[in-house]
Amino acid sequence: MQKAFIVIGLVIVAIGLAWPWISKLPIGRLPGDIVVDRPGFKFFFPITTMIIVSIVLSLLLWLFRR
Repeated sequence: MQKAFIVIGLVIVAIGLAWPWISKLPIGRLPGDIVVDRPGFKFFFPITTMIIVSIVLSLLLWLFRR
């Protein structure tokens, strides 16, 4: 359990350091992401992004468990 917390912490630090480059990726603006933009109201539902993140995380967890 301690190893998992250390790895998660290191991943969060790595993401924080790489954020200037990560923010330029089209994650969150993919085709299939639902955006409703009206005056005084904005609704954003990143369904495609959530599916891709879920697949990537599932693959990574599957690889680490092997």
